Formats: sequence, C-alpha cells, structure tokens
Amino acid sequence: MAQRKTSSRIEVPSYLRTAEVADILHVSPKTVSRWAKEGKLPFLKTLGGHRRYPEAKIRELANNLREEPTG
Repeated sequence: MAQRKTSSRIEVPSYLRTAEVADILHVSPKTVSRWAKEGKLPFLKTLGGHRRYPEAKIRELANNLREEPTG
C-alpha cells in the first residue's frame, strides 16, 4: 500500500521593520516607535534590540483605519 504524504506546511508569521509599518500606516517611523512604546502596536524585539511588527496585525489595523465610520 502506498502512503500519501500530506503537505503539513508550517506557516511562519512574517514581521515588518519600523519603516515598512510607517509606510503602511502613512505615519513617520518615529510615530511607529512611539506607538509601540505606548503599547498601541504589537511587536517583538530582536536579539539586537530592534522592533519587528507582525505583518498580519499591522495590515489588519491599516484596513480597520481605512474603513469609513458609519453614522
């Protein structure tokens, strides 16, 4: 009997640099850093001390900010 291999691909989340987040959110990199310090943006710190932001969460936030308020 031949066994079928199942493609169990592990999705590794991608992370963005501060400048990339600034471009997506249309703000300055300093604003991104300030928001991260204030707890407004999720991030991880690299071993070198740089912030990396989860791409999925940042894009979700950008989409939410683009939506027009109803009312």
